[in-house]
Amino acid sequence: MSRQPLAGVTSLKVKLGLLVAASATVAAAVATLGRAGGVPPWLSVPVTILLALAVTQLLAVGMTSPLREMTAAARRMATGDYAVRVTATSHDEVGDLARAFNTMARDLASVDRQRRELVANVSHELRTPLAALSAVLENAVDGVGDPRALETALGQAERLSSLVADLLDLARVDAGKAPLSSEPVPLAPLLAEAVAEAGALGREVRYDVDIPADLVVHADPARLRQLVANLLDNASRHSPSGGTVLVRAWAAGDRYLLEVHDQGPGVAPADRERVFEPFGTLTATDGGGGTGLGLAIARWVTELHGGSIAFVDPESGSEAGARVRVELPLSPPDRAPTTTPEVAISAPALPAESSPVPPRAVTTDLFGSFWPDRAPARPIVAGLALAAGLLAGIVLPFRDLGLGWFLVLLAAGGVVLGAARDRRDPFTLTCAGLCAALAAMTTVRDAEWIAVLCVLAGAAVCVVGVTRGRTLPAFLLAGVSWPLAGLRGLPWLGRTLEQALGRARWLGDGAAVLRTVALSGLGLLVFGLLLASADALLAEWVDTLVPDLTIDTFVLRAFVTVAVAGTVLAAAYLGLNPPVLSRDGSTPRPVRRRYEWLAPVLVIDAVFAGFLAAQATVIFGGHDYLRRTTGLTYADYVHQGFGQLTLATALTLLVIWAAARKAPRATPGDRVWLRVALGLLCVQTLVVVGSALYRMHVYQEAYGFTRLRLLVDVFEGWLGLLVLAVMAAGLSLSARWLARFGLVSGAVALLGLALVNPDAWIARHNLERYDETGRIDWYYLQNLSDDAVPTFADHGGAARVCALVGRAAPDDDWLEWNLGRARAAEHLPGPVLVQACRSVE
Repeated sequence: MSRQPLAGVTSLKVKLGLLVAASATVAAAVATLGRAGGVPPWLSVPVTILLALAVTQLLAVGMTSPLREMTAAARRMATGDYAVRVTATSHDEVGDLARAFNTMARDLASVDRQRRELVANVSHELRTPLAALSAVLENAVDGVGDPRALETALGQAERLSSLVADLLDLARVDAGKAPLSSEPVPLAPLLAEAVAEAGALGREVRYDVDIPADLVVHADPARLRQLVANLLDNASRHSPSGGTVLVRAWAAGDRYLLEVHDQGPGVAPADRERVFEPFGTLTATDGGGGTGLGLAIARWVTELHGGSIAFVDPESGSEAGARVRVELPLSPPDRAPTTTPEVAISAPALPAESSPVPPRAVTTDLFGSFWPDRAPARPIVAGLALAAGLLAGIVLPFRDLGLGWFLVLLAAGGVVLGAARDRRDPFTLTCAGLCAALAAMTTVRDAEWIAVLCVLAGAAVCVVGVTRGRTLPAFLLAGVSWPLAGLRGLPWLGRTLEQALGRARWLGDGAAVLRTVALSGLGLLVFGLLLASADALLAEWVDTLVPDLTIDTFVLRAFVTVAVAGTVLAAAYLGLNPPVLSRDGSTPRPVRRRYEWLAPVLVIDAVFAGFLAAQATVIFGGHDYLRRTTGLTYADYVHQGFGQLTLATALTLLVIWAAARKAPRATPGDRVWLRVALGLLCVQTLVVVGSALYRMHVYQEAYGFTRLRLLVDVFEGWLGLLVLAVMAAGLSLSARWLARFGLVSGAVALLGLALVNPDAWIARHNLERYDETGRIDWYYLQNLSDDAVPTFADHGGAARVCALVGRAAPDDDWLEWNLGRARAAEHLPGPVLVQACRSVE
């Protein structure tokens, strides 16, 4: 299977259209299927979005990665690294651009190499004649005259002039300003003159010329003479003393060939192309005496005439040496104006020295250093997350809270803990134990409100545990990172699936694996149905193990499977690759002046003191004073302020946190003021917590006990515990442990509330209030969970009749077993008749 499903599409616009169409089709199909199957919107909407994103990610693989690779490659090329290459596997405009980029990078690498060699070789070629000239000039300044020295100086100056002339010729070639004036040229006389000029150089070589006397060609005589002169100069320079240079020319159809063969060491096949580059002559820098530009100019003249030049192997039987052949047309074509050649976009193989740029995912740019992608591919984690989703799809639908929910939560938590990078950390293990205990409440309590709170709290503790946060902002970032892990983990999921597919291919042919699975499933289905229909006990076992798979139930189970598997996989990725929740060394900067933090804290202290004075007035003045002053009964008075006091307690903790971060601690005076001001605020806050709890107690005695009032009581008590923890931290001015203490203590408080059996506690206190005052809300008690049934049954009387109206013993299977419903079943032998019970308030 191709890593890029749309790699064969040759248009980016068509790709985008197919991507949008496929995503919209999948989203519409899944939404329609969910609506037809009765899937609730809170489940169908996230699953639809998740599957649409998955299809988008699958089809969009590799569409824009060449662009990101080119961005990274351009940055490296700006530093002088021209060996970078980008991966181009598609055939659309982006792929064409990537291949053109690779061609450009290859050309730039060649140009950069030639530039470096040009600088090195020109420096070398200029150094020798300049050194000789300097020596002659120094002798002239010293009054030492020698005619031979002047001849040497003249020779070095001529060499410099020749080098500059060759460089100017190459500059004209690069600028496209080399003219060509063609005319009939007798080739024999031109070669004779060139040989005579080469012989005048004084080199001890002999020239053997073989050319038809009547061969006439159309060429630029000056350029052609330059070509021959450079070839003869190169051959004579590399031939041994007393050697022979063979010069041949002959016509071949509409073209003619010119060969120069020396008796030197020759040119290795691997170097035959390089020697035609500027300063590419192998011995140019070893004292050969040339400028290193002769063969480059020879190739330029040849191409100017529409021909070709190359070194070829010597003829069999002939002596070794360098044999260069020039092939030219008898009549050169009209030379068009020089233009920049168009780059042919192809898919060339990357050179061995190239360095491919690794693809950079879009999510890397999105999350940056906050969440780098460092997770290795883990197919086992993805497989276990899918298994947890399948377990949830089989167990959860159409079942109440019970053992099945606990098994699913335990499996999901095990996958997350097993994938966590720091799973052996003590804090992570503590959080894992709390998560397991909170998940177990689904088998202990029938009250959905407390069980759901325990599950949500367990999820929060799990996320914080695997990310190992230490501060409140880190806790909040961890919670936000869980849903974002579905987006951040897409590259990791792609790597994981790719590795899983690679392992599947290693196991054998994919078609064979599919055939094996299909035949095994068919055998299980056919023989399982036959044997189950033949044995009643086996049929009962099958009905217990195999879920109902009608079309409606199958749709719901599929949605649950996808939702749970995706949620578990996101949490597992969060544990495998947690984000950077805190920066090392990032300490808050305190304020410069003490009063900047102290004055606001003292103002809040004064406000709290005023509140405490009002409370003292109410206590000493009595309820009659309160009614005369405010017109409120004491019950109305305490109810009116409870919510505000709870909010004030929470805000006070926030004020203490902010003041502790901004208060300077450099001097002993700073530390004393910090302890005194915040300590006084904490003490007054504890009084406020006590007042809030007392107000709620009075209000419950007056108006009854409910789940919300009990939950708020526990919450206010937990805030008081945090205030005490803040006071303990203030003694040492160290609070690194405080955030984790708050998290763990909150989870333990919720766990303790669940273990107390809140519905039974509410029922018991309302019945006690009924016995004392005769006031009760039977309708509210009837809506309590089965956890309260033993309390109603033990009370007897009206409670047994009115509070148990409409209840019946539950008919649960073993996956729905729940301690609360099991205990209620002992007191509910059958449906309870409806009675006319009137609430009294």
